[in-house]
Amino acid sequence: MAMPEDDIFSPHATRSRPPFGGTQARGKVIDQDGRELSDAAPFQQFEGFQFDFRNATANPFGNLTREQRLERLEMIAKLLDVAFIVPGTNVRYGIDGLIGLIPVIGDIITTAISLWLVREARLLGAPWHITARMLANVAVDGVVGMVPVAGDAFDVMFRANVRNVRMLRRWLDKQPRA
Repeated sequence: MAMPEDDIFSPHATRSRPPFGGTQARGKVIDQDGRELSDAAPFQQFEGFQFDFRNATANPFGNLTREQRLERLEMIAKLLDVAFIVPGTNVRYGIDGLIGLIPVIGDIITTAISLWLVREARLLGAPWHITARMLANVAVDGVVGMVPVAGDAFDVMFRANVRNVRMLRRWLDKQPRA
């Protein structure tokens, strides 16, 4: 038997109803610890959370102290350069060496991250001579890192990011505390 054309173009009312008969589910909302939650409880943690894209000075990391910013830079540098150990040896490498295995693009990505570290150092007040030495380390790491096999070995051994953060730390330690 052929289906009438009305059913093809306008579905039955029963097919277009929302699940559960169009009503909200009834029952308690229970968290993973077995506590009952009120209807508004899941969203209370986001009440004060907002983004202000009009404010150009908005900082997604909050107002970090100088020491906290330096710790963040050290963590990123260690992740890039010395986060892992080759099993059975004392050779340490980081994601800089792993991402650098991708020809050209990997080295561009890791150089961009290294340049971000230099920018952060400049925002912490590093003078031009420290920044210039940091940029030289990044340039050497980036240029030599583009050589297919030898460059990847050089990335593992040179550790430009750890050098840069160590240089920044030494300079900051000599500065008087504000």
